[in-house]
Amino acid sequence: MNDSYVRNVIEAALLAAGGPLAVAELSGLFDERLRPSAQAVRAALAELAAEYAGRGIELKETAGGFRIQVRRELAAEISRLWPERTARYSRALLETLALVAYRQPVTRAEIEAVRGVTVNPNIIRTLSERNWIRVVGHRDVPGHPELLATTREFLDYFGLKNLDELPPLAELKALGDINLPLALSDQPAVGTAAAVPADADIANTEDGSDDDELSADGVGDGDGDGTAELVAGPARLDG
Repeated sequence: MNDSYVRNVIEAALLAAGGPLAVAELSGLFDERLRPSAQAVRAALAELAAEYAGRGIELKETAGGFRIQVRRELAAEISRLWPERTARYSRALLETLALVAYRQPVTRAEIEAVRGVTVNPNIIRTLSERNWIRVVGHRDVPGHPELLATTREFLDYFGLKNLDELPPLAELKALGDINLPLALSDQPAVGTAAAVPADADIANTEDGSDDDELSADGVGDGDGDGTAELVAGPARLDG
């Protein structure tokens, strides 16, 4: 089995998978007698990444493995293939997700203390249903509140290999729409903004609660261009 065949199988699998594939999963595609080593798979992935340089697609490693995706700078144009209305994420939902990402593990009360408003339980439910956050334990205080943290699916959606790749705080502040005091006294901010795409369609009210004008769960129908999801998602044919 030559290197070209290995590379072609891996490329086809990444195009067809609909999500990231780990090295072990890619290696398992081959017959056991001819199965390439992890090193050989990574070499084929490196060749594909080099082959895509300067093209409209790229090979991206995320927490879940590798995927082929549209380059970010082309997302606005390619999104016109799917003109249907896309989901709008409310400012309340994005701020909540950002706080979980940068201060995890964190309780709902701690999120509310930073934001200064009560968190709508539907926002937590929506983030949990999308598998972007999960309960990882309980704080050892009266009431034992749940501790929330992000998931691997969160990293995959936003194109991150690990939390160290979260952009710096300055980038979040540069967006203008999100202005959270993330760096509190005992926990310096790791970074920000990957959880809040610059092209996300944001809406919010400032009445001291998260009763969003779109819907109770912080998500509604919008006329966004789908850029954030297109960039984050793998290349696919079904839109």
